[in-house]
Amino acid sequence: MSLKDRIRIHSVTTLSDDWYVLKKTHFDWRRSDGTWQAMNRETYDRGNGAVLLPYDPARRTVLLTRQFRYPAYVNGCDDLLIEAAAGLLDNAAPEDRIRAEVEEELGLTLGPTRPVLSCYMSPGSVTERLYFFVAEYDPTMRLSGGGGNETEGEDIEVLELTIDHALEMIASGEIQDGKTIILLQYLALHLLKTDERPS
Repeated sequence: MSLKDRIRIHSVTTLSDDWYVLKKTHFDWRRSDGTWQAMNRETYDRGNGAVLLPYDPARRTVLLTRQFRYPAYVNGCDDLLIEAAAGLLDNAAPEDRIRAEVEEELGLTLGPTRPVLSCYMSPGSVTERLYFFVAEYDPTMRLSGGGGNETEGEDIEVLELTIDHALEMIASGEIQDGKTIILLQYLALHLLKTDERPS
């Protein structure tokens, strides 16, 4: 049975259309036992996005960003967040969009990228689907210092860390961003395994 056979939408109200779109929907949901239950849900639509973690296999380093995130601040985070470069697709293909974001935020031009996965990061309320990538880099690929788009309020610091240090920062709580943790763990498990360290 398709999900469209299990949902009857009665009304959709736009609550906010400022930064992104917040809607409230009244609908009936057909439960597993066949009965219908009336429900209300709010959804925040910010579009889909992409995220990429550049890594240098020779030096076992990664490039990350550090920036202010207001939603994290109001939830008790009194520090800048350390993240992989990311951005909304804005109707572009995920790989094309993330290349532009990496150049803007990290000042880096990329060679081949490797898709990792795509997933919903907060499906209880946010519609966004996020596309994950990794790509090799070396110091010769640096075009600029990065820093992001000032007109969009971005004030980004670029960090170069060893993979081991980055993993320690997850354990210590210094890295708290979910998409970044996923990519760092992927890198550690599949591309920069500890048993492959140069002696």
